[in-house]
Amino acid sequence: MLNYYKYPNNTSKEWVTFVHGAGGSSSIWYKQIRDFKKHFNVLILDLRGHGNSKPKLKDTFNPKYTFDSITNDIVEVVEHLKIKKSHFIGISLGTILIRNLAEKRPELVQSMIMGGAIIKLNFRSQVLMRLGVIFKSVVPYMLLYKFFAFIIMPRKNHKKSRLLFVNEAKKLYQKEFLRWFKLTSEINPLLRFFRAKDIKIPTLYIMGAEDHLFLPSIKSIVAKHITSSLYIVDNCGHVVNVEQPEAFNNQTIGFIHSLV
Repeated sequence: MLNYYKYPNNTSKEWVTFVHGAGGSSSIWYKQIRDFKKHFNVLILDLRGHGNSKPKLKDTFNPKYTFDSITNDIVEVVEHLKIKKSHFIGISLGTILIRNLAEKRPELVQSMIMGGAIIKLNFRSQVLMRLGVIFKSVVPYMLLYKFFAFIIMPRKNHKKSRLLFVNEAKKLYQKEFLRWFKLTSEINPLLRFFRAKDIKIPTLYIMGAEDHLFLPSIKSIVAKHITSSLYIVDNCGHVVNVEQPEAFNNQTIGFIHSLV
């Protein structure tokens, strides 16, 4: 089972589950925990191979990572804790896992909050992925990760987020990184399906105004999906919860309160 941390709130029945992105860990939510645990029961977890969810021996013989198998890891924790329903908050690739969870087990998802959400890979993103596939076996994985982090978060005010993710990624084994990277082979058809289907679960997209790779497609999807709304944070890049935690917390806590 994944490593997790829970923060019970004796005055609330609402659960909020945080899902980080590839290369991160539960530690990226350190600016959220204090505010959220005042209002809700909080669950944060480390995805497989990240943080304290160390690779297991059986993973050595089963290198196939899929979005479904990683989503099932999250469900396992939620069911173990007997959480009947939760609001889910994700960042970057974590938003894809949450959307996939909502597709597979909608009864568990009360709402979705998608920070730095990925719903479509534009031309530049797809070129980056193809370059990664070509060079992943010959270029040290940390060099590849630093390159990707800079392309996604290029500005001076993105530096803190960029360094946080790079430092977390250093804790990954190279084989683990490559397994996660192989997920890119199934990402396009999955995102195409998500764009086509409005799942009718209340969804807040919270995006940085400078998230140049992913914001345009989110604007497009919010215009089509009636259960979705978008909040754009000024002077902010991809990792909105780290760069602008006060705005992120205020908007997301307010959104959850509006539903309960």
